Amino acid sequence: QVQLVESGGGLVQAGGSLRLSCAASGSIFSSNAMGWYRQAPGKQRELVAAVTRGGTTVYTDSVKGRFTISRDNAKNTVYLQMNSLKPEDTAVYYCAADSSISVLTTFASRVVYWGQGTRVTVSS
Repeated sequence: QVQLVESGGGLVQAGGSLRLSCAASGSIFSSNAMGWYRQAPGKQRELVAAVTRGGTTVYTDSVKGRFTISRDNAKNTVYLQMNSLKPEDTAVYYCAADSSISVLTTFASRVVYWGQGTRVTVSS
């Protein structure tokens, strides 16, 4: 069973940076696309970014140019570097994994693996 453990959330001022990490257990990490979702209060969970096994990345428009997703297969870890943070980035961020990049980026309800979430708060 794959377990995803997020870390790196916290409180930061607008314009600041944070780096989220997601450590995955098992060799399944290397065979899954990885991604980050977020859920703000009162809103639906939305995709932030995803990376395929080969390193191709996908971003939601609102974070393009500010966030960078990367994966280190040797460490079974995926990262989300968040720069120029805005108050609207405030949310609980969830790590996700699925063997299909299409499912991971389009059908959140069908994604197989989820972390517990880490909270990011951006103050104005």
